[in-house]
Amino acid sequence: MIVFDAIQAAVLGVLLLYSVAVAVRKLAPESTRVIRGRLASRLDSPRHAILTRRIGRWLQPPQARRGQCGDGDGCGTCGGCAPSPEIEADAPLPITLRNHKHR
Repeated sequence: MIVFDAIQAAVLGVLLLYSVAVAVRKLAPESTRVIRGRLASRLDSPRHAILTRRIGRWLQPPQARRGQCGDGDGCGTCGGCAPSPEIEADAPLPITLRNHKHR
């Protein structure tokens, strides 16, 4: 009976971790991509063993595998995307008013 309880607890724990990972991936895709990219780059360094490097390559986000932005540092770090507008911290933000015509 004790072995069955241990196996049941292990299986439920694995299922719980998997479901949490899927939920986080669906609810926060950018954060998940950044975390995966950073973990993959750490595991894929030359100082690690071959198996660890393969796991790092497997964990890479799909964008990084295709050679696009997605190295784990977030969008805009490579300079290939459109430049983000620089806004000073104390500068007033512009307000745009539109005239909507009623039908």
